[in-house]
Amino acid sequence: MINRLVNFIRNSLTKGNKQSNPTNKQQPTEAIIRDATDKNRPKRRPRKRKKKAPATIHTDSPACQAPKTEWDPTSFKVTPEEGKTRFHDFDLPVEIMHAISDLNFKYCTPIQADSLPHTLKGLDTIGKAQTGTGKTAAFLITILVDILRKDKTERPHGTPHSLIIAPTRELVMQIAKDAQELAKYTDINVVSVFGGVDYQKQQNKLIGKKVGLVVATPGRLLDFNFKQVVNLSMVKVMVIDEADRMLDMGFIPDVRKIIHATPNKDRRQTLFYSATITEEVNHLAAQWTSKPVTIEIEAEQVAVDTVTQIVYLTTAKDKYNLLYNTIINNKLERVIVFTNRRDETRRLTERLKRNDISCAMLSGEVPQNKRTRTLEDFRNGKIQILVATDVAGRGIHIDGVSHVINYTLPYESEDYVHRIGRTGRAGASGISISFACEEGSFYIPEIEAYIGTKLPCTTPEPELLKPAPKGTIKPGKEVYQKKKPNHNRPRSGRPPQRRR
Repeated sequence: MINRLVNFIRNSLTKGNKQSNPTNKQQPTEAIIRDATDKNRPKRRPRKRKKKAPATIHTDSPACQAPKTEWDPTSFKVTPEEGKTRFHDFDLPVEIMHAISDLNFKYCTPIQADSLPHTLKGLDTIGKAQTGTGKTAAFLITILVDILRKDKTERPHGTPHSLIIAPTRELVMQIAKDAQELAKYTDINVVSVFGGVDYQKQQNKLIGKKVGLVVATPGRLLDFNFKQVVNLSMVKVMVIDEADRMLDMGFIPDVRKIIHATPNKDRRQTLFYSATITEEVNHLAAQWTSKPVTIEIEAEQVAVDTVTQIVYLTTAKDKYNLLYNTIINNKLERVIVFTNRRDETRRLTERLKRNDISCAMLSGEVPQNKRTRTLEDFRNGKIQILVATDVAGRGIHIDGVSHVINYTLPYESEDYVHRIGRTGRAGASGISISFACEEGSFYIPEIEAYIGTKLPCTTPEPELLKPAPKGTIKPGKEVYQKKKPNHNRPRSGRPPQRRR
């Protein structure tokens, strides 16, 4: 019955369509049904199409005719002064001079003025200089000039022109950052390689890409070289920075393997820098360099001339009160506080946070990504006080550090010079304050003998020893703090053991 009704409707529609349109061809039944149902639907308004701009380009427009403006070296004017060397005196490429102008580097530091005439000629160099004297810019300028003017060969992917080895991750990141600032007007690719961060991300920066400069710590670089992620067979310029620190940290065997992966010392330029030139350092330099030029910049020029040093004779009980009142009374805004041990750093950071002082810690137990964020926040002024171990003693270049406070005096006299070198950098003035308690007072004679001058020791004023307020703000728990092991927890798959 239903089928007959459907057929009757279809036949009536087709007959009506033939009578109204006798000249048209017969349409499909489905289309007729669709047309009949569409008559009841409301009609949509047609969309207004936007008028497209004409595709023609007027060649007489000033935007098409004017060429791209290039930086003019004559706009960077530095007046010659007697006894000072300008970067203009070295005939550097325009791209490098443009970056130097942006950084406002006018006159060379002593290590730069003494080493650049030799390194730019391709000579091996042994430089004795403390951190903060400008040696990083000296060897970076040498590398970038060599790449721009001498490197015309096609290099396979992952094969760098130059290699810089440094002992710590912080120093590697700082050197890479300085290199990117000096090379920002070039197409030179700078890659940093160090442990403690995502392995695959660093590997992706090398695979399938041309690399001009690699800055690395020895361990991760050896791993990449073993897996053929990086190829060191075409290194033309090699820099070994902080060689004395690498010797102390036991990195020399790894450095030897890296050097053996590079061309022979007669076919590469080697720049060797160290804060102290000991017999061991001289022995290594003789093996890795060829007819080197030796340049020495004495450490006393940095430690004494630019940094005002103060030593407060106090007790271990009063040290925190002295620290708190020194920060509050002087309204200090960018300070590095050094301790000797990780647990001291953690406790001191928590106590300062309880007193509502903006601070963060930097030590070996802090993960690398957290350390990087902490340093950036400190540079940007988001953190007032940086409490650190000797991890921050070298390789951290932060402008505007007004004070360095040795909450505990270092065990090694050399570390004292590196610590106070975080302030008073590049000719600026800084203040170093050290707390000499019952234990720390024994290190003062060794430090004085090392720097060649007497330290001004004094007792703090009574207002600096006022008890600090009891902390009321509870600091947040850091994720990197390790949990204490629970020895009573049974091992998986074993019953709990009785203690005997």
